[in-house]
Amino acid sequence: MAEAQNVPVGSTTAGSIAVAAESTVATRMSAPPSFDVADFPVPHGREEEWRFTPLERLRGLHDGTAVATGSGVKVAIEAPEGVTVETVGREDARLRTAGTPVDRVAAQAFSAFEQASVITVPKETVLTEPVRIAVHGEGGTVFGHQVIELGAFAEAVVVIDHTGDAVLAANVDYVLGDGAKLTVVSVQDWDDKAVHIGQHNALVGRDASFKSVVVTFGGDVVRLHPRVSYAGTGGEAELFGLYFTDKGQHQEHRLLVDHNVPHCTSNVVYKGALQGDEAHAVWIGDVLIRVAAEGTDTYEMNRNLVLTDGARVDSVPNLEIETGEIAGAGHASATGRFDDEQLFYLMARGIPEAEARRLVVRGFFAELVQQIGLPDVEERLIAKIEAELEASV
Repeated sequence: MAEAQNVPVGSTTAGSIAVAAESTVATRMSAPPSFDVADFPVPHGREEEWRFTPLERLRGLHDGTAVATGSGVKVAIEAPEGVTVETVGREDARLRTAGTPVDRVAAQAFSAFEQASVITVPKETVLTEPVRIAVHGEGGTVFGHQVIELGAFAEAVVVIDHTGDAVLAANVDYVLGDGAKLTVVSVQDWDDKAVHIGQHNALVGRDASFKSVVVTFGGDVVRLHPRVSYAGTGGEAELFGLYFTDKGQHQEHRLLVDHNVPHCTSNVVYKGALQGDEAHAVWIGDVLIRVAAEGTDTYEMNRNLVLTDGARVDSVPNLEIETGEIAGAGHASATGRFDDEQLFYLMARGIPEAEARRLVVRGFFAELVQQIGLPDVEERLIAKIEAELEASV
């Protein structure tokens, strides 16, 4: 498998395709998944899954020196009638259903949390209002775990909003029963010094539909690892992402879609904009089509818009295929500067430069913002994008 490259502005990074059942590639990571932190060596930055991450800025989350301190985070959950919200201990079996930690930080988070939140939408329940989860950092270091579970044929929208200042390592599990439909909007709008490392596990039932919209703005370091696997045929997964990386920020999104059963689909679209010195965005998109996953249809795409000098993008789509009996599979990645021709076109029609820049960037992100489907959240994100652009003028 070809190695990822630092992408110069204006270039496109092509991913790699491997057809080999016994190969070891980035989708498999360097150690088998485990709930035991001792099964993962301390990373040093040379490992494939850590080579882009500034380990020295993780506040000890990667090497075991971080311990829960301070007031941590305050979690407030607003749930419509019919939804069950529970606080459970570590022994609850539901905490191991959706997936297993794939790196040392995720395993450390699972080993260190004391209580977890479990949100359950009963079977055949269709929510007309979203479940809203506000996670507000109040300083210190905290380890967390959340489970969102939908019964068969249930439908729900969940918004998880991260704000404030904290060092947070957390696992979030989504479990979809047969025929269920879940849309999750996860917003990372942290203060400047926050560190957030998270693994998101989605287990999609037979004929179920899962849509994830990940939005990342704030924080010093944000490293998210969304993962999808299927519990039955006919499952659908859509993974959308929007990130705006500012001066000095490191924002990293590492995705894996594991097509482990036949006749499932997935679609991945992530878009990012960067501005300022040492702004660094990383996107790793891994899709694995196993031998048994005949009839798979999948596509992944990453696009990056570099607004100023001094920013860096690493974008690596990986596609591993172990069967030739698929409906379709593809991937794409591109990074480019702000389009001067678009800017000139708008300015030639009397639009001031600052406003023209905002219009181009809004257009770049529009298709992803529209996937949210909640007007109040969409308006807030558009305002945040414009505020980021205003700060760069």
